[in-house]
Amino acid sequence: MEIRVLKYFLAVAREGSITGAANSLHLTQPTLTRQLQDLERELKQQLLIRGKYKVTLTPEGMFLRKRAQEIVDMVEKTEAEFQSISDTISGDIYIGGGETESMKYIAEIIKDIQSDFPDVKFHIYSGNAEDVMEKLDKGLLDFGLLIQPIDLSKYDYITLPEKDVWGVILRKDHPLAEKENIILEDLIDIPLIVSRQMSPKYSKDSGFLDWFGDKYDDLNITATYNLVYNAAILVRAGVGCAITLDKLTDTSQKSELCFRPLNPKLESGLDIVWKKFQVFSPAAKLFLEKLQERFIVTKM
Repeated sequence: MEIRVLKYFLAVAREGSITGAANSLHLTQPTLTRQLQDLERELKQQLLIRGKYKVTLTPEGMFLRKRAQEIVDMVEKTEAEFQSISDTISGDIYIGGGETESMKYIAEIIKDIQSDFPDVKFHIYSGNAEDVMEKLDKGLLDFGLLIQPIDLSKYDYITLPEKDVWGVILRKDHPLAEKENIILEDLIDIPLIVSRQMSPKYSKDSGFLDWFGDKYDDLNITATYNLVYNAAILVRAGVGCAITLDKLTDTSQKSELCFRPLNPKLESGLDIVWKKFQVFSPAAKLFLEKLQERFIVTKM
């Protein structure tokens, strides 16, 4: 498979039309059609269902779309890294992480680097630990900011000094809003919105699950989320109360939402991680040096 042809395929998947893709690629429609047919013959799979007005992907086509995007992203990242190898530090740094106030540390280092090296560009990917680790392992991210507990055996890492506090965001007119903190018994019967990673499927060794003990299966979980922003919208709509980390959504005096910490207190530490034996671009190496200057390295 040629990278060029994969880009053609991605354009068709994006546009939903061979004509639209051909126009965006500045190709003739017969040329693009021929390239796609050659790709299907090479893979011995039908990738596209050609309708009268639009093109849809077969299951095999959807699988290729995911893989093709990863391949193209990796090629473009590698090209950018080689272009950045010069006396002047420039290039792109890719950082992934979940929602946490500790992203402020990343922001401060980014600001510091950009003041001295304006040609260094940063790309931030937001996702849960599973998503971030997958992209780290594939080389699509240079660094990840992960909420503990997490298996760090494949990574070198720096542990941040602060911990995030778990609690519940709820409407201010909810009966539990009158309490200073939330105990386990408060949560048993009310509709709850929880992070997908809190389930036993994803967090078998999670301190979160330990906090609930054998009562987790008694919870009335009505929805799950990946991003707290979306969870807060569900809370405002009255779908339920969301269990999340503090300081990730607006709970100010003007907001209709409030945050109440769990009791006993539940906290999660955070690690900035990167693959062991990672070969960094000059820009990414500079970022790592800035991290090491600022924080104590717990394992290298």
